[in-house]
This record gives sequence, C-alpha cells and structure tokens, in this order.
Amino acid sequence: MNRYIHELSDWPDFRWDHKKLSELLASVRHRQGRLIGRMEALGFPLKVEATLQTLTLDVLKSSEIEGEILDRDQVRSSIARRLGLDIGALAPADRHVDGIVDMMLDAMQNYAQPLSTERLFGWYAALFPTGYSGMHKIIIGQWRDDSSGPMQVVSGAVGKERIHFEAPAAKRLKKETDMFLKWFNGKDDTDTVLKAGIAHLWFITLHPFEDGNGRIARAIADMALARSEQSSQRFYSMSAQIRQERKTYYDMLEKTQKGGLDITSWLEWFLNCLDRAINSTEETLGSVLHKARFWQHYKNAPFNDRQRLMLNKLLDGFEGKLTSSKWAKIAECSQDTALRDILGLIERDILIKDVGGGRSTSYSLNRIPEAQ
Repeated sequence: MNRYIHELSDWPDFRWDHKKLSELLASVRHRQGRLIGRMEALGFPLKVEATLQTLTLDVLKSSEIEGEILDRDQVRSSIARRLGLDIGALAPADRHVDGIVDMMLDAMQNYAQPLSTERLFGWYAALFPTGYSGMHKIIIGQWRDDSSGPMQVVSGAVGKERIHFEAPAAKRLKKETDMFLKWFNGKDDTDTVLKAGIAHLWFITLHPFEDGNGRIARAIADMALARSEQSSQRFYSMSAQIRQERKTYYDMLEKTQKGGLDITSWLEWFLNCLDRAINSTEETLGSVLHKARFWQHYKNAPFNDRQRLMLNKLLDGFEGKLTSSKWAKIAECSQDTALRDILGLIERDILIKDVGGGRSTSYSLNRIPEAQ
C-alpha cells in the first residue's frame, strides 16, 4: 500500500479543480496588481525602502521556520550592501547570513533565468558555507545519499518531533529532480501563481538535500511569484506568512503527502496564504510611509551622525527598549555622549521618556506633529 504521493503510479501527474480555484486565483491576481501599482506610485526612495524591509523580513522568517534566529541588523545590512543601498552604518554580516541573502536575491533578481542543478547546488553551498549544518558535516555539490537512513520531514522540538512524511529514496533523486526542473523551466498553460504553489510542494516532497530544503523550496516559490509579476522587487513575504501559520502549513503538507495527486486543497491553502501575505503588506507600507513622513518633517533639523543612525533604527522597528547604554553600544560612543544625544532629542520633543525611571530609563519616538 502506498503511503505517500511520490509512491503513486501516476506521480507526479498533479491535478486540481480549476473551477474551484478560479475565483480565488482571480482575486489574488487582482490584489497583486493593485499592490504593485500602489507601490510604484510611492516613488523610487520609498519603493526601495519597502523592498528592503520586505526582503529583510523574508530572510528572517524563512530561517525562523527552520528554528534558526538570525540577527536582523546583519540581514538588513547584507541586503543593503548587495543592492547598493545607503542605509548609514552597516552591521558586519557573517558568511552564513550573506549566503542566505545571496540565495534569496539570486532567486528574486534573476527570476527569468532557468533553474538548473548547478544553480540549486550553488544555493545549497551558500546556505552552508562551512560545509556544516550545526555539528553535522554535509557534502556540498550533490544530492543526499541516505547514508544515515531515509529522509524524513519532521517538525517540533527535539524529543517531540512529528514525522510528516518520508521523501523519495536517494537513488531516485537524479531522475526526479531532472523531471522537476524540466517542468519548472518549461512553458505550459498553468498560471504562474499556481506554478509557485506546485513548485513549493513538488520540491519539498523530493527533499533532495541533507538540509536547507525548506528554505530552498520557499526561494523557488518566490522565484515563480517574481515571474508571475515580472518584477524583481518584492513588497510582501510568503515566508513571514508561512511562519505565522507554521502549524497549519505542516498539517496541510502532511495531509497532501498522504492524499492523492489532486492537490486542489493544497493550492487553495497556498492562494489563501498568499492573499494574507499581501494583506500584511499594509504594516510594511505603513512603516515606510511613517519613516518618510518623519524625515520630511525634520528635513531641516540638525542631527549628528549618531542621532541619525539611532533614529533610523527606531523608525525601522527597534527590538526591545532603547536605553542610553544600548545607544552607546550601537553608536560606538561613551555613555555620557549617548545621554547628551538623547537629551538633545528630548528637548526637541523627538524622543520621550518611557514610563518608569532610574537605572531602567528607556526612550521612544514621539509622534510626528502632523500625525497627531
């Protein structure tokens, strides 16, 4: 008895109910177009800022799905550096962060180029620049060999893992990946948004590498979505939405793997997830517009480099509470200098003291007068 879809005789002959998906697909396509049009109307500087915020979120959340927490400043700096953007002082990023960013940007910026075995191996190597996944040595430049047993896709904390499905045996991978790449690079009448959902499912089913398959599957889906929009710019994050719906995602994945090759339910979930991801863009857009409004209001106000740096960090979403000691550490100055910088902004009603005081005194941005 077959347990998983890749064991079925007609694999990978995916089928779906076009009529059932048509209205939802049309709605998502409409929202895609409206979002792109709205972002184009913002003008170049704001559009670039929105792209930077979205890409940073995408990298962070794609790694979080795998249980890996990256440093936000490193990710943002790595993306800005590769896009040639001036965001002030850049935080140095380690090789691992740069590798994840390189993979993601290659998928989105070079979306029109064919996806090949060599390109996938390049992404895999970028994810693991040291040749190690944690303490485990992995072999770069080839598919997994199942030397440690069959590849099982699991989620959950160590000791409480849940097995969702078992991937095809390693001996099948050459033929299976060739078939996948031929389909992905080929032209047919499948809508490219649906193709993104199918590609994600197909690649995650194969799980051809020892590690990093989830992140690569999401990069492939992002690449297909970029093709659907004919744009290398991204204003929403599927990875962030999947992270938010992580349990539902794994439940749907398991259900699909143990079902038949009619993947209507999977595509329905994918389209709805994409719709919610686009809807979440309102938060990104609001942040970008708030930042633009702030600097427009204070365009003639004098700030030193440290103050400008820290204000941008607050506008970008500073994690935790801002204290004078954090200011001194980030701005690389003395505690006395940090306090003078802060008090100068308080006197101008740009910063306010948070409730509380003493050694735990923290500070926040005051509202812009026009927004009051």
